[in-house]
Amino acid sequence: MAGRRLAELTERETEVLTLVAQALSNQEIAEKLSVVEQTVKTHVGRVLMKLGLRDRAQAIVFAYETGLVRPGE
Repeated sequence: MAGRRLAELTERETEVLTLVAQALSNQEIAEKLSVVEQTVKTHVGRVLMKLGLRDRAQAIVFAYETGLVRPGE
């Protein structure tokens, strides 16, 4: 089920979730992706909404539980 929810994300949203799970701030993500911080905030909001998560902490747990990121990456 979690994998199916992950499949609902766009490629960019998946990329943002991966960076969130690596503990990057919105500003750091914006710099890495060459977008403005507000764009990152929009992506994070959509990720949380699509996955039914409350906050970034839940998003990080979700990313690890689904294997999107692994410890040490």
